Amino acid sequence: MPIPVYAFTGFLDAGKTKFIQETLCDTRFNAGERTLLLICEEGEEEYDISAYPYQKVYPEVIEQDEITTQELAALLQKHRAERVVVELNGMQLVGDFYQKMPQDWQIAQEVMFADGTTIMSYNSNLRSLVVDKLTGCEMVVFNRLPTGTDIMPLHKLARALNRRVGILYEYTDGKTEFDEIEDPLPFDINAPVIEIADEDYALWFRDINEEPKKYNGKTVRFKAQVARLKKDREGYFAPGRFVMTCCVEDIQFMGMPCKYEKAAALRTRDWVMVTATVETRFHALYRGTGPILTAVSVEPAKPAADEVATF
Repeated sequence: MPIPVYAFTGFLDAGKTKFIQETLCDTRFNAGERTLLLICEEGEEEYDISAYPYQKVYPEVIEQDEITTQELAALLQKHRAERVVVELNGMQLVGDFYQKMPQDWQIAQEVMFADGTTIMSYNSNLRSLVVDKLTGCEMVVFNRLPTGTDIMPLHKLARALNRRVGILYEYTDGKTEFDEIEDPLPFDINAPVIEIADEDYALWFRDINEEPKKYNGKTVRFKAQVARLKKDREGYFAPGRFVMTCCVEDIQFMGMPCKYEKAAALRTRDWVMVTATVETRFHALYRGTGPILTAVSVEPAKPAADEVATF
């Protein structure tokens, strides 16, 4: 039987403890389930178990970077818990904790909390930690916002890293509102040929891989570098770009399989302008289905002004 894990992320004093406390006081969430509460970060707020409608919540303070899989399993068994609620340390990577979870633990929900008045500063100085938390969460709550705050920078920060994340704004006057800002793509997906500007490659690559079927039968044109597939197939290559998500250390090549009868004559790392049609089908690169290109033309091109693409 899988053990559901409810993970709450964000930096110190971002409101995680207060929200978890309120959630565990709510009978819609806490109906008497035996709950292991893992506390990886202690801030000014404290948990008041006496306020819970059911007293089957068992707090354990742990060191997120030192805890082992075996110790996590032992804590669950100690309290005979049916589920886990974890307040993660904002200065450590979420993924590192997930890798330590026992095999039968499964993430049921991940919510990030961010002080709306300081998160942009964190993004400037601790970008890799912000990216780590925003890319995996289902919901981000930007709180402590003065009335009249320009929310567009917060919207752009969240959407640049996670197109599907739900965004909630909480204001100091008690008002809350969900983000309803529409994000039109910077290219015309209904054009006879979808022209992808050099600066939009990273966004387009993510979009076509998240929703490949909406590109079925369409023709795209974009600038890329030539790469070979690990398992070379005759008549195929992989046009793509080096993309940086948050920092130099995470730069990686992002390309797609492309059928082209003259692929063998192309030189790796050369820049080309690719015009190709798109279809979604199985390919080993995806270990499932994904976008497959069929080249209409492949022409030599000058390098992009910024050789590393960004979001």
